[in-house]
Amino acid sequence: MTSNARLDPHSFPDVEYTLTRSGVIMSADPLDPHEADGVLNPGSAWGADGELYLFPRLVAAGNFSRVGKARVVVVDGVPHGVERQGVALQPDRGWEHGESHGGVEDPRITWMPSLDIHVMTYVAFGPLGPRPAIAVSRDLEVWRRLGPIQFHYDDALGTDLNLFPNKDVVFFPEVVPDPQGEPSYALLHRPMWELEFVRPDERPPLPTGVTDPRASIWISYIPAGEVEADASALARPRGHRLVAAPEFAWESLKIGAGPPPIRVEDGWLLIYHGVSGAVDGDGFTPQKHVRYVAGAIMLDPVNPAHVIGRSAEPLLVPETFDELDGIVPNVVFPTAIELIGEQRYVFYGMADTKIGVARLDRTTTQARDAPSTRTVIGEVRT
Repeated sequence: MTSNARLDPHSFPDVEYTLTRSGVIMSADPLDPHEADGVLNPGSAWGADGELYLFPRLVAAGNFSRVGKARVVVVDGVPHGVERQGVALQPDRGWEHGESHGGVEDPRITWMPSLDIHVMTYVAFGPLGPRPAIAVSRDLEVWRRLGPIQFHYDDALGTDLNLFPNKDVVFFPEVVPDPQGEPSYALLHRPMWELEFVRPDERPPLPTGVTDPRASIWISYIPAGEVEADASALARPRGHRLVAAPEFAWESLKIGAGPPPIRVEDGWLLIYHGVSGAVDGDGFTPQKHVRYVAGAIMLDPVNPAHVIGRSAEPLLVPETFDELDGIVPNVVFPTAIELIGEQRYVFYGMADTKIGVARLDRTTTQARDAPSTRTVIGEVRT
């Protein structure tokens, strides 16, 4: 299936985005106990040797995860397979592993040329559930932990973000202005207003001004000067605000960022995931009755907290056997995007079991009205 996303012609030139499947790029090795329950949701980065590397989540029995490393085999400009290179990040800190479900999960990697470092964000699933964490590297071999993210307390928000689970953290690759115009490094994240691990029968109050309890995409900032003085400042963001909440039936449960945003002509293009269906039990165990799809959001280049366009229909939905059948069926979960030659490719988890790749195309058209098979990045919001 090929789906298209087009910017609203009343605000931008007609631009179409399409995601076209290229196939499965990585499946679990049945002889490796680290991969007993699948390989999925990779980060990606280019090495100094000119090679592209994936950093997949490797899941052992008991839902215990590590971050692996694999060189991407490219044939005729298309990702074709991988060559494994071992484990990049082990869950060897106490806050990274629980007794029955734990580890380091779902890495995303952003190359920041201004800092000359790769920034890996990941979920540390420890004794109190999922917490976002950061590790950095200059060579993709040695990763230095900056620790769990410590969200700055803002009394106007009416709550402490550090009390809650948080996932889907991705950094912008370059400095952007914060709401006051200060040059900043920025990250997207997805707080979840749940306390199931410590108070399973209690519903916490929502932040000031927030009326929708569903997990949504937020943004936070770190002044550029602080990061350039000490990279560990990346783990202490501030200025938290809501960017986007679920709006459509195909994302009725929750949404979250996918790969790091990419700068395109019209703004910051964010490929994200939307979830619909029904959650059985708590939200931190593998689900069987949910559906994950990929959508698109365009963020304002001057104010990336502002949505200027959004897909009314998903770009990619579970359709192939590998996307429909697995540890968690009915899942496409984008986590990495890379430019190979002249072409961008999106890497995504397939049913929490394998890794697929899809080509992302952008084409300009003259038609103002797209056929019904296309996904329109909808109305501009003010």
